[in-house]
Amino acid sequence: MTGNEYQRLAARTIDKTLTSAGQEFHALHGMVGELGELHSIYQKIYQGHIEPNDEHKMKELGDLLWFIAEYCTSFGWSLEDIMKMNIDKLRARYPDGFDVDHSLHRAPGDI
Repeated sequence: MTGNEYQRLAARTIDKTLTSAGQEFHALHGMVGELGELHSIYQKIYQGHIEPNDEHKMKELGDLLWFIAEYCTSFGWSLEDIMKMNIDKLRARYPDGFDVDHSLHRAPGDI
């Protein structure tokens, strides 16, 4: 499945009563919430719960991805364009793979 195909299929379940701004903020709050749920899986280890299971973690990541897709959709952005932009940024920043020096000394404007 491509990123754009995922985005298109995920968009079927976006609340159609939301404006673009409503989708933006729904997605933003949803991303934070899902990241919190993923984080809570690990937090429970400190309360004596067993190690987190992979299926639970994957489902939370899927929910996070849905909200990322909704966020992109709210702006009319292609998820694949965002994916490509990120890889291009990483290739420029780390031409030979990750290294600490390139991480600490970024080019001007590299955000």
